[in-house]
Amino acid sequence: VCDRYLELMDSLRLALNRGLFLGLEDYESHFALYPPGAFYRKHVDRFRDDDRRMVSAVLYLNQAWLPEHGGQLRMYLKDEVQYDVQPTGGCLVVFLSGEIPHEVMPSTRERLSLTGWFRRRGNEPF
Repeated sequence: VCDRYLELMDSLRLALNRGLFLGLEDYESHFALYPPGAFYRKHVDRFRDDDRRMVSAVLYLNQAWLPEHGGQLRMYLKDEVQYDVQPTGGCLVVFLSGEIPHEVMPSTRERLSLTGWFRRRGNEPF
């Protein structure tokens, strides 16, 4: 299953490069398990001293998730618009890493996702 996921992410990387000319070269990812009550404060996925992360991708692995369980991904869009994504199993969220501030809201049950970042070559000296 993990190999198939990585194949799909590579296909997505190629499509993003064709459509948006981002120069994405690789993909890093990890499983994220949040226990009940856990959250992640508002942030962006690109580090100040490392501009290689270009596109974030979150695949939710939660079965039978209900809105009352909480745990939404809250995205802060332009003009102070907030958009919440329910962490329902099978849902894939893709966004620009350095452009969309977001946070993980607390949940009442364990929350599991596969989170990754498409990266470009860094601005490293020769």
